[in-house]
Amino acid sequence: MALPNIFTKEVADQVIGRINQLTPETKAVWGKMNVAQMLAHCSVSYEMVFEPEKHPKPNAFLRFILKKLVKPKVVGEGTYGQGGKTAPQFIIADAREFEAEKNRLIHYITKTQELGEDHFEGKESNSFGVMNKTEWNNMFYKHLDHHLKQFGVS
Repeated sequence: MALPNIFTKEVADQVIGRINQLTPETKAVWGKMNVAQMLAHCSVSYEMVFEPEKHPKPNAFLRFILKKLVKPKVVGEGTYGQGGKTAPQFIIADAREFEAEKNRLIHYITKTQELGEDHFEGKESNSFGVMNKTEWNNMFYKHLDHHLKQFGVS
């Protein structure tokens, strides 16, 4: 079953609507992050696209491992389980400001939707190499959906 297409305005707006249901007091159903940290965590995928200088490419050996072992889970249609391993660049341990992180994530989602799926077709990922628009969609949507469910926003 195909995942909802985050590149469409309808799906992007639905995800943003779910984000807007969060408050600084929203508690996680599972996991260690607070809601502001989760929003910052979700922005990392977008930082890798729009601010690549923040996250240097892994070395060739690590990229090979990521492409073979991690990419299928990240870009496939299957859901993430709870308590999965988190890559170091995605770990947000410091305090974050809720509104700033919420607005930043919404900005990234909107920008991605406005650029559209054709912009991402054949675009290279920092970690996984060249990906098609379906892989980009699955990565973006599935990650957001997973963490919004983590905070009780279905």
